[in-house]
Amino acid sequence: MVESSPTPWTSYWVPARKAVTVNGRVRAAPAVLDSLAVVCNKKLFRQAGLPLPEAGWRWDDFVATAKALTDSRGGRFGTGWPGVGDEDTVWRVWPMIWDLGGDVVADDGKHIGFGDTGTRALEVVAQLARDKSVYVDPKPGSEQMYQVFMSNRMGMAVTGPWQLPDIQQAKVDYHVVPLPTFTGRPTTISGPDTWTVFDNGKARRKAAKTFLSWLMQPAQDVRWDIRAGSLPLSHATRELPDWQHKERTTEGLDVFTKALDSARVRPVHAAYPQISQALGQAVVAVLLGRSSPAQAMRACADDANAALLIPR
Repeated sequence: MVESSPTPWTSYWVPARKAVTVNGRVRAAPAVLDSLAVVCNKKLFRQAGLPLPEAGWRWDDFVATAKALTDSRGGRFGTGWPGVGDEDTVWRVWPMIWDLGGDVVADDGKHIGFGDTGTRALEVVAQLARDKSVYVDPKPGSEQMYQVFMSNRMGMAVTGPWQLPDIQQAKVDYHVVPLPTFTGRPTTISGPDTWTVFDNGKARRKAAKTFLSWLMQPAQDVRWDIRAGSLPLSHATRELPDWQHKERTTEGLDVFTKALDSARVRPVHAAYPQISQALGQAVVAVLLGRSSPAQAMRACADDANAALLIPR
């Protein structure tokens, strides 16, 4: 279906294609695309006398900025982090690991590929916790974290384009900047959603494919993206006048779209849920000061490596 659709398969962003490909075979259709960047509250930066960050900044800059933005007496935080240990918690760590040269699964397929790099990423989390500059959201969905940001009590939020409509509705004066890096190489993550077609008979299968083939085309995709806070599935959609207008009139939206050039996706691997759970527990342990980055990473590696050894 995707190879014969009017929009060439190669026109879709690389993250959208990789998220639906298993062992070289396309097993689903791209549905929704996003990326991560940092949204800054301009008002709080002005109050703290800080310049707004620019592309090319480093994680050390992020940590220092978060500390400078923090006012514990005034109930103001530099940044926030989901503290449930779920995928939302983990999602923000993978760009750091990739930037440092690590990967989710090692080349041998039997071990995680982020032992040392994971520890280095967790050191950033640990420093934010030590500085008391991070608001740890204890509930799933990160809604409290975003409420803190939109009530002018948080300076920076690592988030995606889906949050911009709410930020605008809250009338927050904001600025969007790419994620910081360790190496200077632009790195972010994309978490594409996918459409799956179930085999409920030849006629229904054909109808479902026909509908999805239509829905994925730029004319429909652009409407979905504009109204739902998503990014264009394809370069063809991004080139449409409606999307170009949306980018020009929405502060920072182009930063999220441009980030797709350097975005990576989590591997389509059967053991990924267990790996994510292990890393999520490590992040929470560090956020709450219950473990050092090295200790948390060792526990993560034990559980994740065990999951990789289970025959599938």
